[in-house]
Amino acid sequence: MTTNMKQAAKTLLAATVVAATFGASAVAQAADITLRLSTSATAEDTRAEAMEKVFAPMVSSFADFDGHWGSSLFKQGTDLEAIARGNLDMTITSAQHMAEFFPEFSIFSAGYVHRDYEHQKAVFNADFMDDLKAKAEEELNVKLLAVSYLGNRHVNLRTEERINTPADLKGIRLRMPGSEAWFFLGSALGADVTPMAYGEVYTGLQTGAIDGQDNPLPNDYVMKFYEVTKQIALTGHLADLNYIAISNKVWNSLDAHQQAILQGAANAAAEYASHQIIQKEADLVDFFKGEGLDIYTPDLDAFRTTVQKAYLESEMAESWVPGMIDQINAL
Repeated sequence: MTTNMKQAAKTLLAATVVAATFGASAVAQAADITLRLSTSATAEDTRAEAMEKVFAPMVSSFADFDGHWGSSLFKQGTDLEAIARGNLDMTITSAQHMAEFFPEFSIFSAGYVHRDYEHQKAVFNADFMDDLKAKAEEELNVKLLAVSYLGNRHVNLRTEERINTPADLKGIRLRMPGSEAWFFLGSALGADVTPMAYGEVYTGLQTGAIDGQDNPLPNDYVMKFYEVTKQIALTGHLADLNYIAISNKVWNSLDAHQQAILQGAANAAAEYASHQIIQKEADLVDFFKGEGLDIYTPDLDAFRTTVQKAYLESEMAESWVPGMIDQINAL
């Protein structure tokens, strides 16, 4: 995301806020509110299941939930801009995408920072997050409602030779999503980063356009990456997360009772999705072994030391809120 694009989003938001000031009361008084969500997650994904089966019924007393999956409404990576423009109500976004607008969020996309889901929740609800949340609301019109565990990311390769340290990933074309935060993580792992849309990864692995990809085990299952790969190195390099987010304009148009219901629904959906993924992670190792994949644990100390050193010595760490990494580690 270039500086000009960020400025354009902020300028667009300013115009949107003016319109919202006059239109909010009318929205709040509507008999039915439609909450239109767009995200890259597929309709079969646990996140979609959580929003359709948990979130939607909980808000049905005042709102209709309209989920659009697999980037079918807005192209992957453009959902936050759509909310800023006032063209979208909700999304499920990542720390990596948030970091495109607010570099401070890159700390949550750094390797080996979050430990697990409970740690993610503790960080999200901590007082030191308040300023970052407020900044997203004021400058991008995006309110972060809840954090959801997406699983521990591991390296999945179509090649047969095992990797044990970051040095073994040299020359491996590893697919990562197209943002600077993802590029840095892939490079810190030791790989040659190749950007590619999520929906193209299966074909990329099948044709050899890429040598591997990194995702949590449930994603590998849903997207059937195991059909076109031969091994998974359990690097656990990122306890990945998503944020359930809503337009701040839409949020402010709701009354206090509606806001409480919607917040509770987001929390419940996040809990549901997170615990589904935790259980799936426990079950999928045996499944992938049964499919013929080589599943093993590499030298995690080597990966952890190399990756953390890369972050702490980078310009990225200069954008982090001073002292926040210590606050995160202390939780």
